[in-house]
Amino acid sequence: MSNPSAIDAAPAALTPVVQDLSRLNTLRLASCAEAFVSLDDVAQLPALTALAQDAQRLLVLGGGSNLVLPQRVPGLVAKVGFKGVRLLQATPQAWLVEAAGGENWHGFVEHCVAQGWDGLENLALIPGTVGAAPVQNIGAYGVEFDARFHSLTAWDVQAGRYVEMGPSDCRFSYRDSVFKHDAPGRWIIVSVRFALPRPWRPVLGYPDLQRHERLAHGAPSARDIFDAVCDIRRAKLPDPAVTGNAGSFFKNPIVSADVRDDLAARFPGLVSYAQPDGSYKLAAGWLIDQCGWKGQGLGAAGVHDRQALVLVNRGGATAADIMALAGAIQASVQARYGVRLEPEPVVV
Repeated sequence: MSNPSAIDAAPAALTPVVQDLSRLNTLRLASCAEAFVSLDDVAQLPALTALAQDAQRLLVLGGGSNLVLPQRVPGLVAKVGFKGVRLLQATPQAWLVEAAGGENWHGFVEHCVAQGWDGLENLALIPGTVGAAPVQNIGAYGVEFDARFHSLTAWDVQAGRYVEMGPSDCRFSYRDSVFKHDAPGRWIIVSVRFALPRPWRPVLGYPDLQRHERLAHGAPSARDIFDAVCDIRRAKLPDPAVTGNAGSFFKNPIVSADVRDDLAARFPGLVSYAQPDGSYKLAAGWLIDQCGWKGQGLGAAGVHDRQALVLVNRGGATAADIMALAGAIQASVQARYGVRLEPEPVVV
């Protein structure tokens, strides 16, 4: 893993280049960066700060799985490629594990499970990088990123210095964090630390997990859950390597108990999940499906035929095509249910 202390000893130069981004975003949108740099060592970070001061804007790129890119990206694009995973500490309460921001998220989760550092298995097969996970505060199958988060090291591009951040600094909420609200491109997440609880307990609250044959024997291991989650996601979701997509395109809306009860009375079968604060999370995919969008689309942009929450590039779609389809879906759901869907991806 890159050593932050090396930044003072050996600063490195960066030379921006023109870069095709078509294969660096999972929606497979044709896009080009007029100035692109790849960050592979923390010693390059001071040079990035200098470049960013002269650029119109800085776009930080991880796995490209949560982006809607225009055909031409102005300013500077920096792809984070820092690598490394290590166990920092083992206590009776937790494994403290650190991963560099450029590590592939799914690969990191699989590595943890293989090492017996359990607790992230429900988050298997989520596309993207470790450094992007806190930005979105990812979650799946009953486990949220912030429940396993300990702290992170970030580079403040504006100030040109490292910052250590804990949970309160990151201001996590549902699919949200401080990183989505500060000035675009301010933060480069260098490394993330996780507190994985000991003793480990399986999280099996979601019906899909309870029904899965791998978990039917009553005492599943973390590996069993990891494999089951992979099975479920592969059955429901398109592979970005085959069909361009950005995963779940809309957040599951949160509504009050009164709104949920009213909707449930008018729409039998409404899928909702009670939240600790008394509110309810509605299943955005169910709302979209009930509006008849599954398998449909507008031109080159479509709705996946097995999961209505996923928008796909049928070939040659542009950002405008994707957002036109997203807008049409939002209008349908708003008109029928009075609920506003909010997109998950960052629209550049």
